[in-house]
Amino acid sequence: MKILVIEDEQRIAKRILRMTREFFLNALLEITHIESLEAGITYIQNHTVDLVLLDLNLNGENGFDLLKNTISESFHTIIISAYKEQALKAFEYGVLDFVPKPFNRERLHLAFNRVLNKEAIDTTTNIKFLAIKKRGEIKLIHIDQVLYIKGAGIYSELVLTNSDTFLHDKSLEKLAQLLPEQFVRIHKSYIIKITEVRTIKVSSGSKYSVELKNDEILPIGRTRYKDVKDKILG
Repeated sequence: MKILVIEDEQRIAKRILRMTREFFLNALLEITHIESLEAGITYIQNHTVDLVLLDLNLNGENGFDLLKNTISESFHTIIISAYKEQALKAFEYGVLDFVPKPFNRERLHLAFNRVLNKEAIDTTTNIKFLAIKKRGEIKLIHIDQVLYIKGAGIYSELVLTNSDTFLHDKSLEKLAQLLPEQFVRIHKSYIIKITEVRTIKVSSGSKYSVELKNDEILPIGRTRYKDVKDKILG
């Protein structure tokens, strides 16, 4: 795990660094502390990062400027901020968790457990945008435009309702942690929006699939069939 902490208050930064080391122990390969937004963006552009811990107010600079620049990146982001009223907006941009200041060890470690997928995400604060890089720019795609998502190695392919496709830098596993309840993992390689399902098909040899409203047919993994059936058929 390679972690970047972007926090301008030294006292708080020391607490975050200490608690992060306590939680990840030997799994922590590298932890870096940066105090300014510009330096944080530059670091991300030139280094591999698995997790960013970000304050929203950095010497008067707005942490959302970093979120908008890195929303399509492969790493998860946890906000640690006193600006609780910004939590909903932060979740809309795909952060994994929002830890309000002042915080304690238990709350920060809860956020870290979400990184490891050991704690459920609060689905009342749903992501509204997925982002892709197009011609060197960040393009925001509203979640309502997404039909399904296909695994593409360490990346994911977004398939939109208008049939456009875009590559996203986050893996299918990481996107699954962020997506709202109407998106369901049906297969190791597919996440679908259940409102776009026309029917579930059962074929010989215990093979399962979903037929979407656009006539596409996607496979359902055998071990996921019961859960998928319950979620789609209620």
